[in-house]
Amino acid sequence: MINYNGEIQQTSPALSAKNRGFLYGDGVFDLVKYVEGKLIFWEEHYLRLMATMRISRMDIPDSFTLEFLESEIQKTIQGNALSGKPVLVRTTISRKEGGGYTPQSQEVNYCMDIEGITTPFYQNLNIPYEVELFKDYYTQADLLSTLNTTNRMLHIIGSVFAKENDYQNCILMNTQKNVVSFLDGNLFLVFGNQIVTPPLSDGAPNGITRKKLIEALGKTEDFSLEERSVSPFELQKADELFLTNTREGIQSVTKYRKKEFPNTIAVKLLGKLNTLARLG
Repeated sequence: MINYNGEIQQTSPALSAKNRGFLYGDGVFDLVKYVEGKLIFWEEHYLRLMATMRISRMDIPDSFTLEFLESEIQKTIQGNALSGKPVLVRTTISRKEGGGYTPQSQEVNYCMDIEGITTPFYQNLNIPYEVELFKDYYTQADLLSTLNTTNRMLHIIGSVFAKENDYQNCILMNTQKNVVSFLDGNLFLVFGNQIVTPPLSDGAPNGITRKKLIEALGKTEDFSLEERSVSPFELQKADELFLTNTREGIQSVTKYRKKEFPNTIAVKLLGKLNTLARLG
């Protein structure tokens, strides 16, 4: 399926009603940004996708090399005359049809979906961005919670809650009642020159933008980074809160409950992230 600005131009049989990703959430996906003929941080995205398939016990075809999937993405973009435009490309992989909860086969289908975007590199939108804790349901502090799978019910329900209550996003907690992530990205807190983010072992998503920002922080003496469990009570003590993901890059929180936040440090870190994207 090729989707550009909401218009479906082509439908893949991989998304039929019998598809296991549709029936059981038995699928995995990756979202990568394409800018000026290049897939940003493509090797990291590819390695994460392959690792997610292995953890999901899917067969990885011999043809699924770094070069093959990049070629498939490039052909899809070129075939839709989008080579000169920045886009987001989602690659979804699901097991082939058949079986109930126990698949008949570990072989896979795949499809690619394209979404147009307005800006080529990462940004930090200067918009009101109020968030709240989502406490109706919790994520697990385990490996499965770190994966991009097509089973996103927790995130969907949380997003509906946010929309109904006029929040721009919500923060998820795990079953140990530690905060772990936003609905659609990784969570970072700023305390002076210290940057804190929940660890993957707490159930935080294995985000590529998170990984690259941590890499950038490791190359500077201006800030220190700590990956550790974070209590909800620390959110209002932080100097800044922001999220990272492939779509926005970095998005600063402007308000959580009664506290309002600046975006000074986030803007500085955004420059480092865009430098890595240009050089990567």
